[in-house]
Amino acid sequence: MKLFLVHAGFYDANVSGGFYESHTNYFVVAKDVKEAKSRAKEIKEYKIKKMHIDGIKEVDVVDGYKIELEKYDNLDDSGSSDYSYDEVKNI
Repeated sequence: MKLFLVHAGFYDANVSGGFYESHTNYFVVAKDVKEAKSRAKEIKEYKIKKMHIDGIKEVDVVDGYKIELEKYDNLDDSGSSDYSYDEVKNI
C-alpha cells in the first residue's frame, strides 16, 4: 500500500457567497493512484461539499526519509498527535 495526498477543491456558499474556491487535503492509503482517487471520493465530507480533485501526490519520501506504511489495527487510537495553535505558538 502507498500513501497519497489528495488536494481537493470546493465552493462553499458560506464563504464569500461561494465566489472563491476553498481547498483541503486528505491523506489516503491505496495500492495505486486510481484507488486513491476512488477512496477520496468516498470521504463523507468530500461528498457533502461536492468537492473535486485538483491533484494527487504519492508521498514516498519526505526530507530524505522513506515513508513505510505499517498496518495498525487499533481503531480506537488514531496513532496521531495533534497540536493546537496556542501549543505550536509556545513551542
